Amino acid sequence: MSNQTRLQALSYFLKARRAAISPASVGLPEGTRRRTPGLRREEVAQLAGVSNTWYTWLEQGRDIKVSSSVLDCIAAALQLTKDERNYLFALALETGSGSAPFEQEEFSVISPALQKILLELKYCPTIISDRRCGIVGWNEAAAHVFLNFAQLPIEERNMIRLLFVRKEFQRLAVNWEQFVGGYLSIFRAYYGQYVEDRWYDDFIGELKTLHPDFNELWEQSQVSSAPDVLLEFRHAKAGKMLFHLTSLQVHGTADLRCSIYTPAGDSNTESKLKQLMEQHTLH
Repeated sequence: MSNQTRLQALSYFLKARRAAISPASVGLPEGTRRRTPGLRREEVAQLAGVSNTWYTWLEQGRDIKVSSSVLDCIAAALQLTKDERNYLFALALETGSGSAPFEQEEFSVISPALQKILLELKYCPTIISDRRCGIVGWNEAAAHVFLNFAQLPIEERNMIRLLFVRKEFQRLAVNWEQFVGGYLSIFRAYYGQYVEDRWYDDFIGELKTLHPDFNELWEQSQVSSAPDVLLEFRHAKAGKMLFHLTSLQVHGTADLRCSIYTPAGDSNTESKLKQLMEQHTLH
């Protein structure tokens, strides 16, 4: 991303995290004169042990010098998670993974080991995606629950885009915002990690233009490399289904992620999925 875009993203992130912290959680009185939720800038500065002016400039997205030690203090004051802290450092210090060229062909063929994992997770819909959330692998269960990705051109197999383009996804998830939010939190983590890859800015700009509902959900999204959520689906053929989403990073030269939807143990989701897969053969 450009320097200006990076600083704007940093500014938004700091404001959003400050607004999310209640004064009581850091030992400050709630007061009656707070016009906006969360902490005031001067309160964050006080908690972090920095000057109010310096923190204000940082939050405004000014191009100022920052150090790791001071950012650690800011992270502590804003109660950031590990993923959020990494995101802060990536944006403030440009410490992402660099601008290594992204070659689609590099990720288009997954290893035999991953293929084996997909087969073994027979009744757990599983999707393998790259660092741009491009879908590079899936199992039969995922094709039955979501859609048959093999029928899509490779360039259209992007999970973030499909969430907003394909009506099947929008009809599927009962807790739609939580479903989308899980993927957007992963995407935002990548966004901070690959700060020099301008593809992300172009892609985000495209979705904001074409899909107005994307903008609000993107601005509300968290930062998490591995969200763990319970999702309720209303499948057109199988009815109500409950899945636990677990996202795992695949270690290796390619930055891949394995998203596993495990049927909730206290539901009949697995039996429904088995029946669905037995009755409907993919073509």
